[in-house]
Amino acid sequence: MLRTLSVARRTRRTSLNLFAALGLALTGAACADSSMGNAVNGKITVLLTDAPGDVKTAVVTISQIYLQGSSDGDDASSRVILRDTPITTDLLTLANSTAELVKDGTVPAGTYGQLRFVITGGYIEVENSDGTTSIFASSPTYAGLPSGATVAGSLQMPSYATSGMKVKLPGGGVTLDAEQTVVLVDFDVSQSFGKAAGGSGKWVMTPVVTATELQFTGGLKITLTKDAALTMPSVNGTPITLGEFKAKLTKSGGSPEALPLTDADNDGTFEASFKYATAGDYTVDFVPPTGITQFTTNPASPAPVTIVSGGSATHAAVLMTAAP
Repeated sequence: MLRTLSVARRTRRTSLNLFAALGLALTGAACADSSMGNAVNGKITVLLTDAPGDVKTAVVTISQIYLQGSSDGDDASSRVILRDTPITTDLLTLANSTAELVKDGTVPAGTYGQLRFVITGGYIEVENSDGTTSIFASSPTYAGLPSGATVAGSLQMPSYATSGMKVKLPGGGVTLDAEQTVVLVDFDVSQSFGKAAGGSGKWVMTPVVTATELQFTGGLKITLTKDAALTMPSVNGTPITLGEFKAKLTKSGGSPEALPLTDADNDGTFEASFKYATAGDYTVDFVPPTGITQFTTNPASPAPVTIVSGGSATHAAVLMTAAP
């Protein structure tokens, strides 16, 4: 129990940094399954995070969050409401971190098959081919729009304002009993919004989410140093630095996530840390700054890396060449 609780505390500390995920901490402290007929209360904490993509802004209003019983379909009487105070958030601000949406909610013990988010509005801002951006909203009067915004078209959000966005939990459901279960749900923004078929100009929200138990996630630290023989090239008369590169992590079948490299210790080693990465196979690469068209690293990029359950992996690379 102490190990699981420390995970929950660590996650909450990063929540202030703030959608590659939703994290749920389901705590059934001294509880029993409802079929046992005895004590039936547990606690739940809901954390929100995201995997970023090419969409520039993705704002949604979450009006309600609830758990649905494992075999109750859409029966409203079997819902356990976790939150009914609306919150409006930009999903793109949540990359590589979490936001706490529900804290220590009391939940009847038992098995739940779905977590649902009732989403009552939203808008996205996407980049056009000429470098400008356009806004598509669920309504031209959506309260979450920025002041003075011009809406170019509609964002369709089918049924999410009624039955809610459905998230299937790992293994078909989660049971609240005497053990604590932590689940991480990753919302992939880049794959969750797309243009409607038929050339209508509308966009449609079709959420792509994956759910895993938090103990099946891990972390990865990527470092980049410079070869001693390398003289960094100049762009527009200014030498580039390693701090202008980004580390890019891509899971097999998933969207890439890029983070800036920083030299926190001022020792010439630039690093980026990826948190809440689900266990599996990835590739690590680097994104060069504008003006650099060729570069090589040792080991060569992209490089394979495996993240294991509960592990903390490292990938160290050396920049060997860089040229405009």
